Amino acid sequence: MRQEGTERPFTSPLLDEHRKGTFACAGCALPLFTSNAKFDSGTGWPSFWQPLPNAVAYKRDTSLFMERTEEHCRRCGGHLGHVFDDGPRPTGKRHCINGLSLTFKPA
Repeated sequence: MRQEGTERPFTSPLLDEHRKGTFACAGCALPLFTSNAKFDSGTGWPSFWQPLPNAVAYKRDTSLFMERTEEHCRRCGGHLGHVFDDGPRPTGKRHCINGLSLTFKPA
């Protein structure tokens, strides 16, 4: 989270988490996403179509010879992943999040 790394795809136990609940920042416990916004993107990382209000901050990322939008925890600044414009309705966004940057609290 602090070095903005990415875990290998399909390695996070949270990828297969389907219970109702809240996904929070592993660094500071700020609630970030609800299970209602989670979907299977097929990418190998937990994906969400919408974060909770005031949960995340964004930064331009030009690494890997492309331009992407990096996503961070609003409170502690921990690196969460990236957001892309190829997600499902209603937002059309895919918040592709490192499972190691999240914890899960069942409802």
